[in-house]
Amino acid sequence: MSIGQYDAPSAKIGVVLPNWIGDVVMATPTLRALRLHFGVNAEIVGIMMPYVSEVLEGTSWLNRSIYFDRKSSDRHLSTLSVVRQLRRWRPDAMVLLTNSLRAGVLAWLSGAKRRVGYGRNGRTPLLSHSLPVPRAGGSLKPIASVDYYLELAYALGCARESPDLELSTLLGDEAITDRIWKSLGLDRVSRVVILNTGSAIGTARDWPVEHMAELATRIVSERDTAVLVICGPRERETAAAIERLANHPRVTSMAEQDLSLGVAKACIRRSQLMVTTDSGPRHIASAFDVPVVTLFGPIDYRWSDTRHPLAINLQHHVDCRPCGKAVCPFQHHRCMTEHTVDRVYSAVQRQLDRMTTLEKEHESVAAFKP
Repeated sequence: MSIGQYDAPSAKIGVVLPNWIGDVVMATPTLRALRLHFGVNAEIVGIMMPYVSEVLEGTSWLNRSIYFDRKSSDRHLSTLSVVRQLRRWRPDAMVLLTNSLRAGVLAWLSGAKRRVGYGRNGRTPLLSHSLPVPRAGGSLKPIASVDYYLELAYALGCARESPDLELSTLLGDEAITDRIWKSLGLDRVSRVVILNTGSAIGTARDWPVEHMAELATRIVSERDTAVLVICGPRERETAAAIERLANHPRVTSMAEQDLSLGVAKACIRRSQLMVTTDSGPRHIASAFDVPVVTLFGPIDYRWSDTRHPLAINLQHHVDCRPCGKAVCPFQHHRCMTEHTVDRVYSAVQRQLDRMTTLEKEHESVAAFKP
């Protein structure tokens, strides 16, 4: 059900974006739907944490951003500052992709007549249109974030939109990545497989460093294939350890390179395959149509299903999963540690074989062209 007409070309739409990199990527179909519906003359502003802003760099859905971080000592990032900016701007509608009560308060204080979000965490009275929370019996129904977010756009009258994730890169980040590719010798191989381990959310999603190193050495046994271990600032030592344990000239890491998110996007975009834990980079790979093998642990994959046709999702079934915890409450991490290297490598091999088949098909088609 739509909640009002917004055909005016000067509509002002505020979007409170998620706080995690992967969730922001999952929100891109919603941003695309909003832009297509309201048109190029509408002003769409994203309200977001500063560190996720690089996710959307290079895209054209937002006119500008308002940054907030309630834990920051910078008063320009405070809740009060955000409220003041919103009230000066006077949005027509606020779309809340997060479920927090704070987001509901921001929307209500903004003065927007339409405030759309899910009725969670006691904020229903703050919303002009509260969507029912999907449930199965008495529990929350596992639903992919991409669909969860799109329902909010539909509530504003947007047409049905593809769930395909979409990102872009900046020319400056591509130039930096060109230099990295050359310095690490990645420009001299035909395939680059990216490994990504760990998660900013907690240790429960980690795969052992020794497993990653063994997998890397098995992957580079493939002719003309290299492995690049990517990382964020917190995983720098882990990435370096994987490179050191693999001890192979075609296994390198980003541990000593530019660790900006923009460069990470550019690295992922030009790779041929990613093997990853359940973390933000896997969503980035999906947005660039890069094949992915994901190792899932404590989280039910249905919450973050990317709908990527080139994805293989691996789960190891133990009695205690999915617990949804950031740190294993039993300290054994079995849902992750018992993903065997053999099983993961088998999935990698399936992806590589599929790529080889597609390459041969393309070569055959090209050979018949006049």
